[in-house]
Amino acid sequence: MSTTDAVELLPGLSYRSTLPPDGKVHYRLRLDGTTTLYASATAVPPAGRDAPVTDGVKVSLRNSDGRSCDVDTASFGAGGSPHPVTAWAVREISPRNSPCDDAGTYYLTVERADPDGRNSSPDAWETELTTVSEPAPGTTGATSAPEDWNSGPPTPATGEPERRAGGAGFAVATAVGEGVWRDDIRPGQTLFYKVPVDWGQQLHVTAELGGAGMNAGGYAAAALDLDLYNPARGRVDDLGLGYGGGRKSRSLGPLPPVAHANRYSSARQVTATRFAGSYYLAAHLTAEVADDFGDGPVPLTLRVGLDGTPQDGPGYAGQPVPADVFTVTGEDREAAAEGGSAGDGTPYRVLAVGGIGTGSALLVGLGVWTLAARRRALP
Repeated sequence: MSTTDAVELLPGLSYRSTLPPDGKVHYRLRLDGTTTLYASATAVPPAGRDAPVTDGVKVSLRNSDGRSCDVDTASFGAGGSPHPVTAWAVREISPRNSPCDDAGTYYLTVERADPDGRNSSPDAWETELTTVSEPAPGTTGATSAPEDWNSGPPTPATGEPERRAGGAGFAVATAVGEGVWRDDIRPGQTLFYKVPVDWGQQLHVTAELGGAGMNAGGYAAAALDLDLYNPARGRVDDLGLGYGGGRKSRSLGPLPPVAHANRYSSARQVTATRFAGSYYLAAHLTAEVADDFGDGPVPLTLRVGLDGTPQDGPGYAGQPVPADVFTVTGEDREAAAEGGSAGDGTPYRVLAVGGIGTGSALLVGLGVWTLAARRRALP
């Protein structure tokens, strides 16, 4: 598929499509010269297959002259366990002269990260695309990242865990707030949560796998993969956790308070905390856990902390699209307290990508994506 056949994407909408095992899929965006655009692609490989650790999804954004604005790759990681992975590309209005500042047509390209890798899936993958636009701040603000935030190791949240079943995708992520949250996760399964984080607040997350009376003779070196995404579905940070059948925990690295000026940092974990809104946690238990410990569920605990008093945002000169994407509302806080897991109301469009078919709709919010079989097929 060439850029001539690119399907147009509109900011603020989400789309469902498919990604072929080889080749690139192109999408077209018409952008003005004042707003920043964030585009993400979430790929969902078929369940029940091994995957190269280097495979996943790659996205890139270019202007009409073919000059690169941004590129990002998300892979399955050390566990080699296929699961939903998300990459994003940013067209950012820069204070420096940039070829991506001009109004005009831009092209988003989505492809497999390693289509030629050993054991790469030969099937088309489900994909979910989102686009978010951010206007410039209403007044001239800071042009460098804050340096005086508390970067010390956070103290994990304490207290009795509360049962809170995870959602099956971004659109149906279960809302949680400050506290200790508990669910069971099976090998090959991915659970999604969202945490409302306001301007000026600092998020802390610790993940813990518990024992479930299983054989403790084995060990999965890359058992749990926990990814943190910002409101535009850009990856902020991640952690990996080994598992030997007993309790094990690990925390995400220290994150700064959410601030518009964080975008000027050179550190990915800082620049990605550039706006308020719902931050997403995607917890994946690698399929190889089943090899040593069986297909039964493993206790998962998330300890979520929020420091800092909510502050005013940058005072945008226009309206973000969607309008509430960088806002924490009373409804968001209520859902976090009560555990709301309904869809986010985002309208979806199913795209017919040239030569691939009609684009199969993902099941509710990326589907109930669970592994149907063991990671390795029996001989």
